[in-house]
This record gives sequence, C-alpha cells and structure tokens, in this order.
Amino acid sequence: MRITNNMIVNNTKVNMNLNKVNVDIYNNQMSNQKKISRPSDDAIVAIRSLRLSDNLSEVSQYYEKNIPDAESWLDVTETALVNMNKLLNDVYKECVNGSTDTLTADNRNAILKNLQALQDQVYQEGNADYAGRTVFTGYKTNQTLTFTNDENNTQYTLTENFTYHDIEETKYHANLVKVPKTAAEIAAGIPTEGVADNTDPTKSPMPDMIVNERIRLSYDNIDTNPAPEITVTYKDAAGVDQTQTITATVTNSKDWETAQYQIGDNEVLFIQDTGEIIVGKNVSEDLKTNKANIAVEYTKTGFKKGELRPEHYYDCTKTDTVSGHSVTYTKENQEITYMISANQLLAINTQPEEVFDSSIGRDVQELTNIVQAAIDAHAKITEIKGMMKEAQYEGEEIQAQLKLWLKAAEKEAAYADDNMQKVYGNYVTKFQNYMTDVNLTITDVGSKASRLALTKDRMCSQKSNIEELKSTNEDRELSDIVIDYTAAYTAYTASLQAASKINSSSLLDFL
Repeated sequence: MRITNNMIVNNTKVNMNLNKVNVDIYNNQMSNQKKISRPSDDAIVAIRSLRLSDNLSEVSQYYEKNIPDAESWLDVTETALVNMNKLLNDVYKECVNGSTDTLTADNRNAILKNLQALQDQVYQEGNADYAGRTVFTGYKTNQTLTFTNDENNTQYTLTENFTYHDIEETKYHANLVKVPKTAAEIAAGIPTEGVADNTDPTKSPMPDMIVNERIRLSYDNIDTNPAPEITVTYKDAAGVDQTQTITATVTNSKDWETAQYQIGDNEVLFIQDTGEIIVGKNVSEDLKTNKANIAVEYTKTGFKKGELRPEHYYDCTKTDTVSGHSVTYTKENQEITYMISANQLLAINTQPEEVFDSSIGRDVQELTNIVQAAIDAHAKITEIKGMMKEAQYEGEEIQAQLKLWLKAAEKEAAYADDNMQKVYGNYVTKFQNYMTDVNLTITDVGSKASRLALTKDRMCSQKSNIEELKSTNEDRELSDIVIDYTAAYTAYTASLQAASKINSSSLLDFL
C-alpha cells in the first residue's frame, strides 16, 4: 500500500487533535472534578447519575422537610398536652381539698378563686398552633378549637349523642334562705323544720334538698325555638330496633326553682339556660332498662369566648344570623398523616375529643357553682349571727325568731357542705380519668416521636449512602485527574514534536 505525504499529514492532524481533545477533557475535569460534562460523554454514568439524583431528592425531602415538620408538630402537641395535664391536676387537687369536711371560709374562698382562674384556661391549650396551623382541630387547621371572641350572631344547630350511662344523679337545694333585712321580716318568722307554709308569701319553708336525674348537654343557654328534639333508639325484647321521640317541657332555671325542682315520674323537662334534661323516675328506668341511645338535636345562638366550637365535636350546621349564610359540618375522623419515608405514613395529629373532653369545662363550672353555693350559705349564717348582736334586735321575741332563721341558714349550709363534699369526692375520680386520657395521649405522642427518630436515623444513613454512591459515580479525585492530564499533555506535546519531524522532509529532498 502506498502511503503519501498527505496521508501522513492528515493522520498526524487527526492524532494530534485526539490528543488535544484528551487534554481538554482532563482540563475540564480538573475544573469541576466531574467525570462527564454532558450525557454524551458517558451514557451509563449519566443514566446512573439521574437515578441517584432522583433518589437523593426523595430522601432529602423526607429527611430535611417532612421529618423535621412532623417533629415540630409533635413537639407542639406534647407541650400542649403536658400543660393540659398540669391544669387538670390543679383541678384534681381542688377536688381533693373540697371533698374534706373540715373546710373553713378561707379554704372555700381559695378553692373558688383557683377554680375561677382555671376555668378560663380549661381549653386554651387546645388552640396551640404550629406555623399558623392549629394542631388539635383535624383538617380545619385554620380554625381554633374554641371561640377566641364573643360571637353573638353565630348560631349552631347540632346533634349531641348520649347513652343511658350519661344519666346522672344531681342534687338541687330548694327553698333557700333569704336573710331578712328588717324587723318586720324577722317577726314574720320562718316555719320550723318539717313545716311548710306556701300560703303565706312572707314565709318560706325550711331549706330542702331534692334529688333528680339528668342528662347534661355540652352547652347552656339553648334556644327554645325550635324546641330541642330528643330521639331515643333501643332494641326491644325481640332484638328489633325501636325509635321513640320524647317531648320535653321547656322551662328555665328560675321557674324550675320556683317549682321546687319537682318533676313527675313520667315527665321530661328541658332547662333552657342551664342545658339540662331532667328525666322523671319512670322515664329514667325505661331508658336504663332498654339500654337506650339518646340523640338530642338543639339550636344555640351566641357563644362566649373560650367555648368549644361545635364543628370539632358534632354533626352541625353553622349559620350567620346576619347574612343567613350556612355551613354544614359532619363529624369524622380527621387524621393528618406525613410521609416520612417511602411507603411509610405517620399520623401526627391528635383528635380534640381524645384530650379536650367537652364535659371538662362544664364540670369546672359546676364545681365553681357548688363552692359558691357553700360560701353564700355560710355568709347567711354570719349575717344572721351579726344581726343577733345588734341592739335593734335585742328583744326576746325577735331573738327567738332570729334563732329560727339561723337554724334554717345552718341547715342550708349543711346541705351545701354535704353536697360539696360528695360532688367534689366524685369529681376526684372524674378528673383522674381525664388525666389518664391525657397521659395515654402523651404516651402515644412520645411513641410516634420515637418512631420518627428511628426513621430519621435511617433516612440520614440512607442519604449518606446515596450521596456516596452519587459521588463515586460522578466525581473524580483531583490527584487522578492531574496524573491523567499530565499524561495526555505529554502525549500531545510529543505528537507535536513528531509531526514537526515528519513534515520537514519530502521526496524532493532525495532527487
């Protein structure tokens, strides 16, 4: 085969250019320390790099965003739960204090003051938020658990469900003593114990304690139009579902007191302002015998600051009484889950009813009312004893009448003390149960945090492994690049020298 000078020159140019390309490649690698600059440099490295980049992006999303967000949410939740537990423990301590029979006036006043302070804080922890999202309100993270201001134009029609277990015994004090203010009122006298004189408006029977059974709603000051509807469902002896509607007589606490808290055996009363359903003896027995479920549908207009928002607890319809705009809510499980790793979800939120029982606020209010009744009753004794020492009431006859008034006041105080001791004693167990619920929830949150920590460690390790694989696939050590660059540059300079020798001679030099 004949090789011409042009062939040699062309081959030399090609070889020189290849060497120059190698120098350029290693020069670029020296700048960015990457194996390739474009996919065409090495398709296998490029494909593997894309896959590893996707994996790293996914793991980074879990490790750097989802998991820290979930951790912060759980931290806020746990802090709120711990605070709620402390609050319930404070109420529990007041229940223990109030259940003793050796209370002084100062003791009762201290209990009242503490309960009034705690009452304002009962549900405040339920408004805890993380990054502007309320953590205890399910999907409705833009809403607080309670009303943050008085809302007089807000109306809810809601359905509250009970069982026969919710029928509880409660005591009412009838014919409370009204301390006389004048000698004439004192002289009018008060009947002796066991004697009632309802025909004389200037006289009042001795105080009495009435025991009734009730169902207490979560709210008071219920609307009377439309009247609340009570629906009872149960299974009869044959196991067939039965539904019954109970018609209650709507009244208020003032009229209920005037009626001396009496109710017929087959009667049901709805006390509008206190939110109580009083059931007669026969009605109560029927409900318990049939193990009935009881649904009460009622309407409430106007809510005070600190009251629970019904949409977080019940099926309800909210209406703005000014604009007429309505929104219907259905109670459902609203579990917020975070994806903390591939195919691993973690529920991070706590449902409000798990911790912030709607009965807690009503219980604290009742405890406050009971100790206030005891304070008022003892104040009447003090006032009457003070009157007995006044000069204007020194007469023997009027002193005899004052002793009867004092006896009536002492009986009222005895009833109030006995009721306080027993109710506070019962509520010791109630608030222990509330604290147990909170402690179980704190344990659950702690368990979730532990699982999250384990996943975080795994994601950290996985992220490091992918980063290492990605680096191995894409990156080159500078020392290796320098060696390859030096070799390529040496080859290039050698090709230049060789080319200069070849091109310097031709056929004419030998003719």
